[in-house]
Amino acid sequence: MAELLSTATVTATGLLCKAFLNSGLCSITVSNLHILLDALRNDERRRHGQGVVTVANHISTLDDPLAWGTLPIELYLNSNTTRWSLGASEIMFTNPLFSAFFRKGQVLETFRGKGIFQPSVDIAIKRLNEGHWVHLFGEGKVNQPPDYPRTNGVARLPRFKWGVGRILMETAVPPLIIPMWLTGFDKLMPGHRSFPHKYFPRLGVRLGVAFGDPIPVEEITAALSARSYVPLIGEDGSNSKLSNELYPGGCVARTPHKRHMDVARSDVTAIIQRAVEALGRRVSGDLLNEFRS
Repeated sequence: MAELLSTATVTATGLLCKAFLNSGLCSITVSNLHILLDALRNDERRRHGQGVVTVANHISTLDDPLAWGTLPIELYLNSNTTRWSLGASEIMFTNPLFSAFFRKGQVLETFRGKGIFQPSVDIAIKRLNEGHWVHLFGEGKVNQPPDYPRTNGVARLPRFKWGVGRILMETAVPPLIIPMWLTGFDKLMPGHRSFPHKYFPRLGVRLGVAFGDPIPVEEITAALSARSYVPLIGEDGSNSKLSNELYPGGCVARTPHKRHMDVARSDVTAIIQRAVEALGRRVSGDLLNEFRS
């Protein structure tokens, strides 16, 4: 029954988002959707316990779920092809009704300020180990382009949270990581509006959802090797013999020190942020605030 209710919630939400996107009240351009669809429809990947991670910029409160209105309807009917995501407790789980809705919608309650070792992050890792899809907003909150930090006229996303690095390092099999870039959603739901206008989308906005090529796993393993980490599982499937001190994430530290783990997570997170920003520059220019068809 619980799984049926979850499927019903995800499907109803997806259909509502699809109806809005097709209503003529806004327009949307989707680029390289096939990259995500190929990953989600790959049953062999799932059988081998490889999950899918999408990582995007976060520019409005409607990014998720509205962006998923671009997916084919049949994907809503299968928990293997619908995303799990992390959602802020103080925003999405504020009363019993909202809590039930978001939990059935595959949102993991996350407590800001409680660090990267909390149940929602543990569950996200578990879902990936089961071959599921987890979506992450690396910034951890909404940041709109006018507020992006700039250096010499070039905008950057605010620093991604280290929870991204922890999730990617602690999966049993390295997940397929797909960067995403969203445009126009900040104009659909601009920040700093007064009540009640802030709860209603603006009409006639041009939206964009772009998917990038998967991030090569070699980039992450190279970063870990540079920081004196090696894969826990060797190419022959055997456990590494370098140390008896096992660390989470399928890695063994040659130097067992918490600082090294923090640096490794930071390095992995930075790789993901660079990939998302690089896609963003191709789509939106150096200020990360335009839309290029």
